Amino acid sequence: MKALVLGGTGATGQLLVQQLLSQGKQVVLLVRQASGVTPQVGLEVIEETALSIDPQRLVVLLADCDCVLSCLGHNLTWRGIYGAPRMLVRDSITRICESLTPDRKQPLRLVLMNTTGNRNLDQAEPVSIAQHAVLWLLRFLLPPHLDNERAANYLRIRQNNNPLLEWVAVRPDGLIDDEHVSPYTLHVSPTGSAIFAAGSTSRINVANFMSELILAKALWQTWQGKMPVIYNKGMCAGKKTA
Repeated sequence: MKALVLGGTGATGQLLVQQLLSQGKQVVLLVRQASGVTPQVGLEVIEETALSIDPQRLVVLLADCDCVLSCLGHNLTWRGIYGAPRMLVRDSITRICESLTPDRKQPLRLVLMNTTGNRNLDQAEPVSIAQHAVLWLLRFLLPPHLDNERAANYLRIRQNNNPLLEWVAVRPDGLIDDEHVSPYTLHVSPTGSAIFAAGSTSRINVANFMSELILAKALWQTWQGKMPVIYNKGMCAGKKTA
């Protein structure tokens, strides 16, 4: 199995790459600068992004990959938040989907790291008036939030019946750092407000779940075409317990 990873040099992406390599999978990493990536057995580094790579090269690359995992996000700088490309995640995912060819033997599996701040409209998830107001402001003030919404909605609306693609959008809440994978729980929707009563999810647990999705057939079948929410065990939104 060969996996193409986007955003693999970020805080969660690095952990995801290590999870995949530790399980003996081949990993292709698209990066802006390859100089900061440590060479490892099973890791191929290409100094391009999903938006800058030659279209035909991307087609060939995807034809050789079983899955794409995206931990793409905007750098937390003025340029990263408000500069181009403002729709980095949505545009990158779109480019991947549009580069698939009909001669694939199996659908490409795409796992997108998203956020609980983005509602799954297929589930009619309840949101308070106050949270509606905050999310409305975030769409206008913080382009990365709108980017996350549009990326997931592109998959949910435009790619749900694509025979060449299967997808899962993983929604962590309140990302924290931890050294080791710990027990976590999975939910169809947030258990509380992602704005006013957020839960916690360690980045390494997100990486573990994303890697397990593409390795465990039953897990993939459970969540394919859905937007699962992941919390550290006992740290669900609105009801943190020991």
